[in-house]
Amino acid sequence: MNRKIKSIAFYLPQFHPIPENDEAYGEGFTEWTNVKKAQPLFEGHYQPRVPLHEDYYSLLDPQVMVEQARLAKQYGVYGFCYYHYWFSGGKKLLEKPVEMMLETPAIDIPFCLCWANENWSKRWDGGDNGIIAMQSYGDLEDVKNHVDYLCRFFEDSRYIRIDGAPLLLIYKPELIPNLTEVVSCIREQAEANGFSEIRLAVQYPKYYLDGQGLDLFDYYIQFEPALNFEKTITWRKAIKNIMIKLGLKKFSQSLRNSNAYYAIKTNPSHHDYDEVWSQIVNDRCEDRRVIPCGFVDWDNTARNKSGHVFDGASPEKFQHYLSQLVKKVSESDAADMIFINAWNEWAEGCYLEPDEKYGYAYLEAHKAALEQNGQ
Repeated sequence: MNRKIKSIAFYLPQFHPIPENDEAYGEGFTEWTNVKKAQPLFEGHYQPRVPLHEDYYSLLDPQVMVEQARLAKQYGVYGFCYYHYWFSGGKKLLEKPVEMMLETPAIDIPFCLCWANENWSKRWDGGDNGIIAMQSYGDLEDVKNHVDYLCRFFEDSRYIRIDGAPLLLIYKPELIPNLTEVVSCIREQAEANGFSEIRLAVQYPKYYLDGQGLDLFDYYIQFEPALNFEKTITWRKAIKNIMIKLGLKKFSQSLRNSNAYYAIKTNPSHHDYDEVWSQIVNDRCEDRRVIPCGFVDWDNTARNKSGHVFDGASPEKFQHYLSQLVKKVSESDAADMIFINAWNEWAEGCYLEPDEKYGYAYLEAHKAALEQNGQ
């Protein structure tokens, strides 16, 4: 079996100012603000990341999205998965780019949505410190209004479907306390809008790793490198619990108060690009509901100096591993798609878009990986 595989890239819309970010971070804040202020933290550290020709674009210009779509398709990207921000009471943030899709047929690329259902806060991990916009899930009328809004996009001919049903991702379902009720409401309200079926997918891996399974969902995205991070966190928690059971809690606390621990927390953590990609391509998950995900690179020190850096990334390695992943999926009976992290996560060093260092090399690697597999 060798099927046509769709490569879908996650897409961040935070490249235009909004009043909420102006108030929280200063007037004119966009994702480029963090990208521009990044500094190298060790010898050979590629920071700051600079887009090709210093093209610090604004997504308020529809022609930017027209050109992005053209470029993505030229290099084999099937579609974009836009992050979508809906909060309590129907409050929307960063909605202009995706709404521009409906207003601009010239943005010629398939797309789907991922509900980024974290609190909007001054932390970059969706935590509760400095909340700007709150998520709550108890008001099912709000859920229904949300689905009504989503159905405007489901109706678009470019919207990505699986077996004719529109695909909707939920970023962190584990944050929804009444998840069964909310998922039922989403499906029922979609049906009330004329969609007898929709396909719901889990993006973030914690829900899956916590053993909650996929009973409420149709698909699970192996979102990388977050899946690798969550496995590491799970391992560390297990070690901590073992230490507590062995009566070594005070020793564990003394380690946390040590200079060595402080150094770890104030410097970036380093990870091996090859090791994580090897895990991705060698994963033999038999569940056909699992959709694999590759990643271009990762370095989020532009947001947090004690973030995570993947050592060893290159366009050549990206092509090598992505080709293996495409081959694995094309020969399976799972969904005919993979996700790529990401099209434009510049502050996380995770982007296909061309930059000053590599030019179009990562895009060329993406296209070559597909062509190597007859795509």
